[in-house]
Amino acid sequence: MAHKVHPKAFRIHEMKDWSSRGFYENNFAQYLAEDLKMRDVLKKILPKTGVANIDIERSGSEIKIIIKAVRPGLIIGRGGEEVEKIKKELDKVLKKMTTEKRRIKIEVEEIKEPWASAALVAQNIAQQLEKRIAYRRAITQSLEKAMENREVKGIWIRISGRLNGAEIARQETLKKGRVPRQTLRAEMDYALVEAQCSYGVIGVKVLIYKGERFN
Repeated sequence: MAHKVHPKAFRIHEMKDWSSRGFYENNFAQYLAEDLKMRDVLKKILPKTGVANIDIERSGSEIKIIIKAVRPGLIIGRGGEEVEKIKKELDKVLKKMTTEKRRIKIEVEEIKEPWASAALVAQNIAQQLEKRIAYRRAITQSLEKAMENREVKGIWIRISGRLNGAEIARQETLKKGRVPRQTLRAEMDYALVEAQCSYGVIGVKVLIYKGERFN
């Protein structure tokens, strides 16, 4: 049997960094549970599409949450109203889990090239599948749009499940350009998104290759 390795975990310390960072020390289990709960809350509050990544950084009693999105204005709101609502929701979650006082700081970073982000490409395909658009059309359009970007050197897309409502589940894979999955110095962006269709869940995996990086 072949062993599958997560593309990001494969490159930790070489090309990538952890999504949760900071001084965890002896409170690792508690802080990790808090991080997972905060991520679940953020996924429910934030828009379903347009958010590529959520990073959490801890330093002392401060928790810094970095949200990378296409439209930061929707998350921030007028005069920062939406951000304050998000902070209040996260405060409620933390108060239930711990008695320690935590100061939450939220930063929203804009993604200028959405078609160079694997998460956003996968979200776009999943959204089209939920609208019952033909899967092959959704994939080919995403491949073409992504390859128009200068940063993208290659893209690999795989969808699996009951495609077009078929009784037997199968998987389809399409690739364009060069995607060296086993090269550690290759800068790879990976994402997995699930499309909630009426006939079942369809998984969408996207790998984007952005060239090699040398330290």
